[in-house]
Amino acid sequence: MLIAVGRQFVDWTAAYQIFWGSRMNTDKLFEVATKVCLEQLSPSQLIVAHMDDTVLRKVGKTIHGTGWRRDPLGPAFHTNFIWAQRFIQISLSLHDPTDLNSQSRAIPIDFHHSPSVKKIAKNASAEDRSAFIESKKQQNLSTQGLDRIKLLRARLDDQGASARQLLLSVDGSYTNATIVTGLPHRVTLIGRVRKDATFNYLPVSEKTNGRHRKYGQPAPTPEQIRQSDDFSWQEVTGWAAGKKHLFNVKVIKSLKWRTAGQVHTFQLVVIRPLSYRKKKGGKLLYRKPAYLVCNDNDLDIETLLQAYLWRWEIEVNFRDEKSTNGCGEAQVRNEIAAVKVPQFVVAMHAFIHLADYMINRLTPAVALPRAKWERKNIRLRTSTNNILNNFRGCYLFEKLGKSFSDFVVKQRQIVNAINQITDALNPIFYIRR
Repeated sequence: MLIAVGRQFVDWTAAYQIFWGSRMNTDKLFEVATKVCLEQLSPSQLIVAHMDDTVLRKVGKTIHGTGWRRDPLGPAFHTNFIWAQRFIQISLSLHDPTDLNSQSRAIPIDFHHSPSVKKIAKNASAEDRSAFIESKKQQNLSTQGLDRIKLLRARLDDQGASARQLLLSVDGSYTNATIVTGLPHRVTLIGRVRKDATFNYLPVSEKTNGRHRKYGQPAPTPEQIRQSDDFSWQEVTGWAAGKKHLFNVKVIKSLKWRTAGQVHTFQLVVIRPLSYRKKKGGKLLYRKPAYLVCNDNDLDIETLLQAYLWRWEIEVNFRDEKSTNGCGEAQVRNEIAAVKVPQFVVAMHAFIHLADYMINRLTPAVALPRAKWERKNIRLRTSTNNILNNFRGCYLFEKLGKSFSDFVVKQRQIVNAINQITDALNPIFYIRR
């Protein structure tokens, strides 16, 4: 950032002190991102959010909030550990108002530091032990995730969306009793469950002696439902991996889940594995099946499935924030700065994607022609690298007093030329990390 504004040869102390103390309120940055996202969504569009956690690798053992974490990139047959910070992110999807089954773009609107409680000494007093147990409950990952959901719901209410339902998709680590039982009103949860999860049917309406039943007969497990012929498959269209797919699903409504208590009535969705080939004419392979639950028994299956498929965008955000924008690479040890610097980077990531989305929504922006090996489908999501390259080009040509569109036209003219020596600016505009 210092190099971008030409301050690499002056004292950088003042720039580093921006992140100390209360000089920067990163929560306000995410409030702005949330407000702009709501402005881009029409009143008839769904508000779909996604929540997940990620880790930022660190080296220093004294950096605030660091600890041993499971390595998400480790092999499936062995658990590796890394020294890292942990953050919870919530992203909001911007999608086509005319077509539900379309590409979306997830904008980060929250990035919360969620460290674990440090262990106490073996000879600690009874008071310290009880305080440790209580703080461990309060700083549990699910408890902190529930607090962020409540904060998002309150933020939406304050920004004029109090009458609109929030659809929230999560993975299996957040589909638990803590989250489901504590959900605020007007929040629909779509989460993944285990294949051996236990559900019950609704109790019969006939009165029996004693108390009224809250749970009916046990229902088959999700895996048993997938293998059974008693439940029929139905086809549902959904957008995933750059195009529309036809999914085969089984939907079982009106189920009770003892894990979530008696308040919610769930519908269970079983998704048949998609087939694919690694190459043309290759062996037919299959992905793993998926099992989803939703606490809205009346939500239509197409909306439910598409809202969950859009959740992959938050994984793309994690990769771009860390690999392209350098989130977590700053060498800061101050307790406040160690939290605010990653939050600031994620907020800037949200702003550049919002700017690109708003520009392309109004008019197709002047952009560099795609490389020969890249797909030419204009409906594909614009990558973070492409956005940054376009910004570099516009910024450079603005300083030179020339039009960026002239360079783009020239590149398109020579894109099919043979033995043509391209402009020396190519390495600048097409740079990749």
